[in-house]
Amino acid sequence: MDTYDTMFSASYILNEQIARQVFETLPERGPVVAIMDRDGNCWPSNSDEFARLDLSETMLQDVQAKVDDGAEPVLTQVGRRRVAVAQLATEATNCGYILVALSPGEPHGPVSEIDLLEALLSQITLVARLIEMNNLLVQARMRPYQEYGVCGGSAN
Repeated sequence: MDTYDTMFSASYILNEQIARQVFETLPERGPVVAIMDRDGNCWPSNSDEFARLDLSETMLQDVQAKVDDGAEPVLTQVGRRRVAVAQLATEATNCGYILVALSPGEPHGPVSEIDLLEALLSQITLVARLIEMNNLLVQARMRPYQEYGVCGGSAN
């Protein structure tokens, strides 16, 4: 696949928009969130902390395969951090995956973490849906202007 095709795909553009909106709301010492598409692109909320996770390609592929098989969210331990991975999809676009790594030393137990993680994952999915809906509305509003520009330009 051509690099430019990937950069202008619907999921790539949507993932960029989701990352901008979600990452600016995360607390400085909060969880590390990463959005990963199916082409290997990754948008981490904190690049340094994400690199420190030192996630192997094999581990990511295994977790993503479990998510694809319907096990969501997939929870695993990476060093001192609990990591959850789930699918990120809207009605029209399969964006890939969301990865959430909780800060080390979280005082809550696994049950509290699951509730927290599921709430965060649901909120990110909601943001994705709202952004996609907004994009579709903008496209629908622009369509008459685009058609007029094409028709008006060819008639002259």
